[in-house]
Amino acid sequence: MAESAGHAAVDVASAMVTAPIAPLDAIIVAPTLITLLFGSVLLMARKRPETQAPLGIAGLLFLTAATAGILARVVTGGPLTMTMGSWLPPFGITFAVDALGASFAFVSSVVALVVGVFASRGLRRVESRYGFYPFLLLMMTGVCNAFLTGDIFNLYVWFEVMLIASFGLIVLGNSKEQLDGAVRYAVLNLLAAAFFLTATGYLYGALGTLNMAEIAIKLREGVPGMPINTITALYILGFGMKAAAFPVAFWLPASYHTPSPSAGAVFAGLLTKVGAYALLRTLIMLMPSEEALYDTFLTALAIGTMLLGSLGAMAHSDFRRILGYLVISGIGVILAGLAIGTAEGLSGGIFYAFHSMIVMSALYLASGLVGQLGGSQDLRKLGGLYGASPLLAGLTLTLVFSVSALPPFSGFWAKILVTEAAMVDGRWWLAGIVLGTGLLNALASGRAFTQIFWRGGPVGTPDGAEKSVPGEIAREDRAVLFGSLGALTLLSLVIGLWPSPLMRLAEAGAAGLLDPTLYIRAVFGGAS
Repeated sequence: MAESAGHAAVDVASAMVTAPIAPLDAIIVAPTLITLLFGSVLLMARKRPETQAPLGIAGLLFLTAATAGILARVVTGGPLTMTMGSWLPPFGITFAVDALGASFAFVSSVVALVVGVFASRGLRRVESRYGFYPFLLLMMTGVCNAFLTGDIFNLYVWFEVMLIASFGLIVLGNSKEQLDGAVRYAVLNLLAAAFFLTATGYLYGALGTLNMAEIAIKLREGVPGMPINTITALYILGFGMKAAAFPVAFWLPASYHTPSPSAGAVFAGLLTKVGAYALLRTLIMLMPSEEALYDTFLTALAIGTMLLGSLGAMAHSDFRRILGYLVISGIGVILAGLAIGTAEGLSGGIFYAFHSMIVMSALYLASGLVGQLGGSQDLRKLGGLYGASPLLAGLTLTLVFSVSALPPFSGFWAKILVTEAAMVDGRWWLAGIVLGTGLLNALASGRAFTQIFWRGGPVGTPDGAEKSVPGEIAREDRAVLFGSLGALTLLSLVIGLWPSPLMRLAEAGAAGLLDPTLYIRAVFGGAS
């Protein structure tokens, strides 16, 4: 109750958060503060390249610790929220995170940290001088806050922050190929943002709120005359483009092979997953009845994406383009979990997203070392790298096994979960396509491995002859480069051998989407 002299007391309990915020709960804004602070300092120090890597890695280390703290707090205490100015929706802007958002933020931070360490030795001087680390920190501001925001308009804002930073990362080398890829990437993502913004405008016009918890309440109660089908279609189109889903995925293989391997690794691991996360959040938590309505369309989208990715990977002979198509195929598996829509299907899709973030980032790092040793990404010009670096061959083969969903690697469990959910739901044909495209992925990645490492030399090399490898990796760089790649590879192996912790997080994330009661209660603090 608020009271002033000469006026009656006003009850603000339904408009403001009146309970004091626990000091430790303020950790939800720590990723924002850390990434903006370190990004700003790095930007000011861009003329001192020697400070970039140490400061950048320190910022990413703090970010990983903060997201680990958020995940621990959510696992033990349920969804965590903070409302700016204490004003409840629709007046205040809310940060809100449940198990799904916290898990995505933590895995993203781990991947970014490892890539940051790799980049300390893997970047060319021009990329470091022109701001790789400031752009990486700024991009992580967008990525993490997309997972932590409880406001759908701010989800759009963080998407734009992520886009601006990733556009900077993609053009750092100043080559013609990079500029061409950047234009395609930027135009398609801006178009997706326009669809996203239009849908959000419709939603606000109909409901008068942008807070996700309040949207979930109002849509479950029903709003007569609301253009919900139009809004849902626009969100699917907008987020589908950002996730590189069929048939609007062509921008990814046309652009992801152009930036440095370090930038490509965070792009492949994180950016498309933010689009997949937004589809899960909007279609399952905010609009569950519309997800059932669009079930057939989502299933077709998942199948088209899986087939496009797998067939594209089979058709290409450029290693990084093959990896780009494997990213698309993985998005199809996540969409299959979304289309199934049950707790088991969603858990499988979420688990696959975690696996793909780690493994695809690692494969892009491996492609950087392949390019450094072999001098090309064209399979026809590569060969004999096993003799040059058995360690790189072993790490790459482990990742190939994982992306092919072979046991005991992380991809195996992810595919098993989605396949089992499809069969339990009576969709044997969908389970067959998940397994069939997995076989195609195994053939495509296996072909790339054998031609890069197993064959004696490039096309035209006589049988049994070994052609000399044109490049080398400096001795002083090897520990950092192979250590970073090895860390992600080891993480994939550990998840494969001990999948239970990640499975429990995926199950908790799916449960929170299907029943957002705790999320809504956390946002309104009992005022709803």
